[in-house]
Amino acid sequence: MHVHHLNCGSMRELGAVTLGDRELEPRPAVNHCLLVETDDGLVLVDTGFGMNDVRLGEATLGRSFVEMVAPRLDPEETAVRQVERLGFTRADVRHIVLTHLDVDHAGGLADFPRARVHVHEEELRAATGSNPLPPGTERYRSAHWAHGPAWVGYPASRAAGGETWFGFDAVRPLDGLPPDILLVPLGGHTRGHSGVAVRDSGGGREKWLLHAGDAYYFHGEMDPDEPVGHPELDAVQDSAEVDHALRLGNQARLRELVRLHGDEVSVFSAHDPWDLDRLSATTAPTAATAISTSTAAPAATEAGAGAGAGAGAGATADR
Repeated sequence: MHVHHLNCGSMRELGAVTLGDRELEPRPAVNHCLLVETDDGLVLVDTGFGMNDVRLGEATLGRSFVEMVAPRLDPEETAVRQVERLGFTRADVRHIVLTHLDVDHAGGLADFPRARVHVHEEELRAATGSNPLPPGTERYRSAHWAHGPAWVGYPASRAAGGETWFGFDAVRPLDGLPPDILLVPLGGHTRGHSGVAVRDSGGGREKWLLHAGDAYYFHGEMDPDEPVGHPELDAVQDSAEVDHALRLGNQARLRELVRLHGDEVSVFSAHDPWDLDRLSATTAPTAATAISTSTAAPAATEAGAGAGAGAGAGATADR
């Protein structure tokens, strides 16, 4: 199997920042998604923006969101276009696993209408249930699931069981998927926010990837000893949280995961372009990459990862 790192939607440029002895150059924020090839079809982790968002803009994303993040809305960055450039069809995406249902993570659901959509029940209730967010809140947009997805919900509470994974409780294997893909409760950003763990054996050495969604925004926050944020991203995550204590508690747990098991688990978040560069640069090219580059796709190989991450980047790793 292979894991592809995709940018499914560039957004407003983030300013330069100094991290230790490194000066990080300005880069557009990204929507970091994963495409996992399994023996039983493709699994997409988050969707980024979709074709309806490209066509309709504010009508599906909301005016305040568009004004705040300035999405590029390039059709070539949508997950469905990148899947097709890799030589697959949208019907090959049989499962979508969501960290949460915010507009920039679920915008592409309608591009894969046959896929089963896996998400924590609490997140599904928050987005679609009878207890809506206050008027004017646009984090959830019902247009993204107006096609009637095949939802598969999972409880997030310890009382409902689940497994333990590197100290995290209530972790769920997913119905119809191999045990290499798990849903990890990481609440705080939203009510049912999750991480998605994917076991990666690329390069001959087994390691887990943990897509932490919006549990944090900048890789400097994961330094176990001297965590540091990005000023622009700090402002966004502070304003978007629903449970401050829970969010900070889960960030501390993620830092401890990095401290104790950083050689076994690679943790990354959804919007950090520099982290997407890092993961793209360390993944191995595959036959699928050759398909995408031969059709002029903006998919990143090892040589082109840095330039591609802000413009529809995709890289692949053997699993």
